[in-house]
Amino acid sequence: IVVKTMQSEEIYNICKPFVIGTEKVIESTLSIFGVKAKINRIASPSEGLYKLGTIDILEPDNCNCDSIEYGKVQPEAGAVAFEYIKKSIELGLNKEIDAVSTAPINKEAIKLAGVKYIGQTEMYKGLTNSEYALTMFSVRNLRVFFVSRHISLKNACDYASKEKVFEFVVNINKELKKLKMKNPKIAVAALNPHGSDNGLFGNEEKEELIPAVKASQDIGINAVGPVPADSVFHLGLLGRYDAILSLYHDQGHIACKTLDFEKSITLTLGLPFIRSSVDHGTAFDIAGKGIAGYVSMMESTRLAAEYSKMMKND
Repeated sequence: IVVKTMQSEEIYNICKPFVIGTEKVIESTLSIFGVKAKINRIASPSEGLYKLGTIDILEPDNCNCDSIEYGKVQPEAGAVAFEYIKKSIELGLNKEIDAVSTAPINKEAIKLAGVKYIGQTEMYKGLTNSEYALTMFSVRNLRVFFVSRHISLKNACDYASKEKVFEFVVNINKELKKLKMKNPKIAVAALNPHGSDNGLFGNEEKEELIPAVKASQDIGINAVGPVPADSVFHLGLLGRYDAILSLYHDQGHIACKTLDFEKSITLTLGLPFIRSSVDHGTAFDIAGKGIAGYVSMMESTRLAAEYSKMMKND
């Protein structure tokens, strides 16, 4: 998916892309595809040629991939993936890059390598010492944030407290203003069906969500809700809101991925630079076969460039 993306003229028209990776792996992939592209080994982004037909590669130290096999969970692969991520963070903190578009990692391989972080978002937050890292789904004109992600649904319901929802709305408002939105309208999704119909089934709206929205409004944030979850995403697609705060993982994921699975892209806001990512896994069952779809990687890279420009432009 990386090599196919780097063969796209569109990507070179909107940014200066280079690969943080291992030269031998890219050469092997080009051989699988039968693609003739030149490889330009670089030590820093300033050395990139950024020409279609040439793939600029920055290879970190300690990235020996000789023993790595396609489609197999291996600690060596997890360790190398973590080195790539650390290099992107180093470049971002040094302001040598504006954005990074990340390919999927295998969480099992990462764990086997002894990496303490559960996923990429946690890596980027921890290694940049960021106060927070907001996960945002972007698909068409929807921007969907999440109060919780990888916790059980039962625990997620309790996690969506007044304090947490208020904190997320404040941070979302802050990040959207960095993207030059003067008064972003933020909708908070309801937890219960129909927003509980005034307490007929569930008190979370009355006790947690309505007070969180009111507290946000009291400090000047253009927040609304809670809006019933069976309509809030449709209304967002119509342009009613600049962003939607989903209360848990599947609430927002299902809506976005049903709308457009391949172009549902994850962005991480709150870091010193923009980070985007595909929202699919490593697909080890087809690894090395040259048949993986690259639409998501293309879209991730395009959005990384687009959002980084939004943050830079006055």
